[in-house]
Amino acid sequence: MATTDLVPAPAVGSRRRPPPLREWLAPAIPGSPLLAWLGPLLVTLFAGYLRFDGLGTPKTVVFDETYYAKDALALLEFGWEHNTVENADKMLIADQNADIWGEGAAFVAHPPFGKWMIAIGEWIFGATPFGWRFMAALVGTLSVLILCRVARRMTGSTLLGCAAGLLLALDGLHFVTSRAALLDIFVMFWVLAGFACLVNDRDRSRRVLAEKIERGDASVYGPFLAHGWRYGAGICLGLACATKWTGVFYVAAFGLMVVLWDYGARRAAGVRAPFAGTMLLEAVPAFVQIVVVGLVTYVATWWGWIFRPGGWGRGDVSGNPLWRPFEALPDLWRYHGQILGFHSGLDDKHPYQSWPWDWPILRRPVAFFYTEPKNACGEAGRCSREILGIGTPALWWGALVALIAVAFIWVMLRDWRAGAILLGFLAGWLTWFPSAFSERTMFLFYATPVIPFMVLAIVLVMGYLIGSAPAAVGGAHAARPGEDGYDDAYGPGSPGPDAFGPSGAHRPEAVQAAGMRRLIGAAAAGAFLLVVLANFAYFHPILSAQTIPYDDWHERIWFRSWV
Repeated sequence: MATTDLVPAPAVGSRRRPPPLREWLAPAIPGSPLLAWLGPLLVTLFAGYLRFDGLGTPKTVVFDETYYAKDALALLEFGWEHNTVENADKMLIADQNADIWGEGAAFVAHPPFGKWMIAIGEWIFGATPFGWRFMAALVGTLSVLILCRVARRMTGSTLLGCAAGLLLALDGLHFVTSRAALLDIFVMFWVLAGFACLVNDRDRSRRVLAEKIERGDASVYGPFLAHGWRYGAGICLGLACATKWTGVFYVAAFGLMVVLWDYGARRAAGVRAPFAGTMLLEAVPAFVQIVVVGLVTYVATWWGWIFRPGGWGRGDVSGNPLWRPFEALPDLWRYHGQILGFHSGLDDKHPYQSWPWDWPILRRPVAFFYTEPKNACGEAGRCSREILGIGTPALWWGALVALIAVAFIWVMLRDWRAGAILLGFLAGWLTWFPSAFSERTMFLFYATPVIPFMVLAIVLVMGYLIGSAPAAVGGAHAARPGEDGYDDAYGPGSPGPDAFGPSGAHRPEAVQAAGMRRLIGAAAAGAFLLVVLANFAYFHPILSAQTIPYDDWHERIWFRSWV
C-alpha cells in the first residue's frame, strides 16, 4: 500500500491539501512551551496556598481521621494496622508521642497504600493534625497541575488547561478532602495520574504509528507499538486500587478505553486489518501493562503486612525473607475475603449518608467538623465553626449541564475526548448504584474521584463554545471528529473546511462569524469562572473551619438537607 493511500482525504468541498499522516493522527499543540508550564504552575501555586493555609486547623481529629491518622501511625511503627486504647485521639492531640497502642492487630477495611501516604506526612512532621493532613494537601495541589496539563493536551489550549486547573482548585469537596486525612483524595490523584499517562500515551503512540507507516514499517495488521506510558498508568491505577478497591472500576474502564483508542488509531491510519491488528498487537500487551502491572503494584503495597509478623491474619513469618511473599498469599487471600464480606454487609445508618443519585445535585453533604465556640463573635453572640464536605454548587450544577452536552457531543460527533470524559465520570459514579440498591452506607465524598472528569466536561464545552481562532480555523491540522476525534489542533469547535477558499483564504463572513463566536463564548466561559470563584469564596468559611456568626453560617446552609 502506498503511503499516500494512507492519508485521509480532505472533507468534501475543501480545496486544502490533506495533512501528513503524523499531523492527522496526533496534531501538535500550538502555543509557547514556556507558557504551557508557567500558566499551570501559577494555578497550582494558587491551589497550594488555599490548601496549605491553616492546614493544622482545627487542632483536633476530624471525621474519619480517627481511623486513618492512627492506622498510618501504626504502619510506621509496626508495618500493619494496630489496635489503640480508648481516648487515643485525645492523647495524640495532647502529645504526639503518646503511647496509644492497645493489644494486637486491627482488622481494617481498606488496603494500606493510602495510609502509607498519610504516614509520610506523620514521619516528616509528627503525629499532628498538620502532619497527618500534609500528604492530602500535597496530592490535592499536584492534582491541579496534572489536570491543567491533561486538559491542555486534550483541548490543544493552554488557556483551557489553566481554566480546568482553576476550577478544580475552587471546588469545595476537592478542597475539603485535600485538607483531611481521608483516603478519597488519594484515589482521585492516582486515577487522574493514570488517566494522564494514558492520554499522553495516546498522542505519542499515534505519532509513532504514523511515522512507522510512513516509512513502510508495517504489516497488514500495522506495526507493533511499545506504549511505555501504559506501564505508568498500570502503576498509578494499581496504587488507586491499593488505596480503595473502587479503583478497580477505573482499571476495567480505562483498559477498554485504550483498546478502542488503538483500534481507532489503526483504522484512521489506513491499516488494512485494524481490528485484527488491535487484538494481536495491542490488547494483550495492554492487559499486561495495565492489569498485570497494576496487580503486582497492588500486592507490593502490602509489604509491611507480608514481611513483618503480627498483622491481622498473618501471625508468624518464615525465617527466610524470600519465602515470605509466597507464604503470605493464602493468608492475604483470606484477609481479602473478610474485607469483601465487611463491605458487602456494611449497611449501618449514618446521619450524613447519601446515595449516588444525590451526589451530582449535592443533596446531602457531610459535616466533617462542627462546633459553636463561646464568646468568639463579640456582639454577634452565637458563633459557628464548620468543615462541610460539599462541592462548590455553581461548579457541580454547571457540570451536570456540561455532562449532558458532552454526551450529546460524543453521540453526534464521536469526539474521543467526550467519550473519555464520560467514561471517567461513569466509572466513579454509576458503579456505586448496585451498592446503593443494597443500601450500603455511602457518602458524598466517595464522589471525589469523579471531580476532575466533571471539570473536563465543563472545559470541553467551553472549548466548543469559544471555537478556534480565525487565523487557525481549518488550518493544516484540521481533522474530522468522526475520524480521530480532533476538530483541530487549536481546540474544538472549528467552523470546518467549507468556510475557506483556495489556499486556505478566509471568507470575510466566516472570519467575522468565528470572531463573534469566540467573543461570546469567551465571555460566557469567563463569566462562569467568575461565578465559581465567587461561590467558592462565599462558602470558604464553612469549608475551612473559620469562626463566623451563627447567622452568617446559617445563610450558607441553603437547604435543610445540608444540616
